[in-house]
Amino acid sequence: MGIAGDLALILVAAFLGGLVARRLGLPLILGYILAGVLIGPNTGGPTVGDVHDIELLAEIGVALLLFSIGLHFPIEELAPVRRVALVGTPIQMALTALFGYGIGQLVLGLDWEESVWLGALVALSSTAVVLKALSEQGVMDTLSGRVIVGMLVVQDLAVVPLTILLPELGDVSEGLPRLGIAALEAAVFIVGMALFGTRVFPWLMARLAGENSRELFLLSVVAIGLGVGYATYLFGLSFAFGAFVAGMVLSRSDYSHQALADIGPLRDVFAMLFFVSVGMLIDPAFLWERAGTIALVVLLVFVVKALIFGGLTRAFGYGNIVPFAVGLGLFQVGEFSFVIAREGITLGAISEELYSIVLTTAVVTMALTPFATRLAPALYGRWRERFPKETMNTFNLPKTGLEDHVVIAGHGRVGAFVARLLGSLEQRFVVIDGNPERAEAAKAEGFPAVFGDAAAEPVLEAAGVGKARLVILTVPDPAGARLVVERVRGIAPDIHIVARAAHQEQLEDLGKLGIYEAVQPEFEAGLELGRQALSHLGVGAGEIQRISDRVRRELYAPVAGNTAGKDLLQQLGRTSRMIETEWFRLPENASIVEKSIGELRIRSETGASVVAIVRGDEALPNPGPEVSLETGDVVGVVGTSDQRAAFRTLIHEP
Repeated sequence: MGIAGDLALILVAAFLGGLVARRLGLPLILGYILAGVLIGPNTGGPTVGDVHDIELLAEIGVALLLFSIGLHFPIEELAPVRRVALVGTPIQMALTALFGYGIGQLVLGLDWEESVWLGALVALSSTAVVLKALSEQGVMDTLSGRVIVGMLVVQDLAVVPLTILLPELGDVSEGLPRLGIAALEAAVFIVGMALFGTRVFPWLMARLAGENSRELFLLSVVAIGLGVGYATYLFGLSFAFGAFVAGMVLSRSDYSHQALADIGPLRDVFAMLFFVSVGMLIDPAFLWERAGTIALVVLLVFVVKALIFGGLTRAFGYGNIVPFAVGLGLFQVGEFSFVIAREGITLGAISEELYSIVLTTAVVTMALTPFATRLAPALYGRWRERFPKETMNTFNLPKTGLEDHVVIAGHGRVGAFVARLLGSLEQRFVVIDGNPERAEAAKAEGFPAVFGDAAAEPVLEAAGVGKARLVILTVPDPAGARLVVERVRGIAPDIHIVARAAHQEQLEDLGKLGIYEAVQPEFEAGLELGRQALSHLGVGAGEIQRISDRVRRELYAPVAGNTAGKDLLQQLGRTSRMIETEWFRLPENASIVEKSIGELRIRSETGASVVAIVRGDEALPNPGPEVSLETGDVVGVVGTSDQRAAFRTLIHEP
């Protein structure tokens, strides 16, 4: 059946591989890669007929994956990490290429030209695998995620000069004119995208959304992503990189969230093709024959490349868990190495054996990536245990010391709001933040603050955690949050911790750590929108509250620590939401005009209470039963929805 039969075989194999991986608690990527090994041309059993056609479709998967990441990452999100991306990445590539050259010379016994090729191939990381792993783990929006994305973007740009200069190793000067032309073409493309994307794309998306056709909107999104990718390819850049740029440009559109939601299922199916195609490249026989050499190369790449990335990240001023996350996230050999290696085979610059070693090393390191990224929190925790000393400064701490106060870990938007709220109520608190700018912002506002990593015991001790009443954890990074909770528990086992949760999985993790309370911001926003919708649809306040309580109980079920005080707070919150104040203007023909509050028996007839009357320029708070109501009065009534409805009926009774 040709490609149709191949696709059917791939889908079935990927489904089974993904299902097995899920049941075993392994990343789906690994299941897809193993499925590719089983149906690839190098193993027995059912086999895909034309691997090349599948690889072409897999390129679409990578492009759609990067397009969706671009939609999720407005370009301003990458601005804070531009220094490490633009300066650090070239340094990383040079150091890694030198390391790869050393492997070629000392381990594999290659000549100088093949060693240079090997160094260039090892210098690249896998954009598709890393971004997929970060997305599945929910850490894309963390500082670590932004640094990783920024460095991957620069690496993808570097593919162009590598493909031009490597074939000209005999005489690099011949490749320089071509490199200059490619750089000019890339500059023209980027400028064109900046102008076209900021002016034409938003207008086009608005017009297409106005057609009220979801199918047409989806087609337009895919056409823009792949169309720009193809245009980028014509300019000599990577097809997938162009799709990523298109996504970042579209992220500024008002319709970017709808585009991201619509393209998600299509992206996942095509991305699955890429991971299966990666598995097809593995030759189990070659892997068995050269197992020792490949294991040594994989180990060296894992350790040295991770150290290079982690060390550079630290050198550029990023501390805490970021160097660990970057090093363990970008150690692998990337998919663009396949493209460059094929070019080397075609030119006769590298041997078939070196090609197979690079290919196998790349696939093995890709398969290890989801596991390695999950190691970052554990390794960072061990590092902190062995080297607990952390750079620390304190600002505005009270001379009498800290006691019976609140510790706010994180002074971002959420932490700053909590600090201002506590400050306005004259409650004692101290802020902890390891970001110099945010720590300075806390200092400028006059808040007691400790500059340092909240996962370091000396920092927590400086913040007086042992004598605090409460810790509020606003850190959005799940891995970092877990470390902070563990360190706080080590100092003050019984202290109450209220934590921000990024997603459902983190709620379960925090629940196991025994935190007192958790808040999931997106859920709370969605729940409040649902409450407002039900209210406008005429659902009673009591029923709305019962629904809200049930949904909230189900979501926060994994979080332990229910106490009487906590239940009382929830009850007070429910009661305050059920009893609201509503204002009524009395018309001229109202039946209650010219009658006193006592005479009308408003409390006994409706259950509501009159708490204030606004009459012209005069305000009458808490009016007594002798006060009469007049035409034009604005009456403030407190009560439940049903009680206020009864008062409304009383006004219009004949």
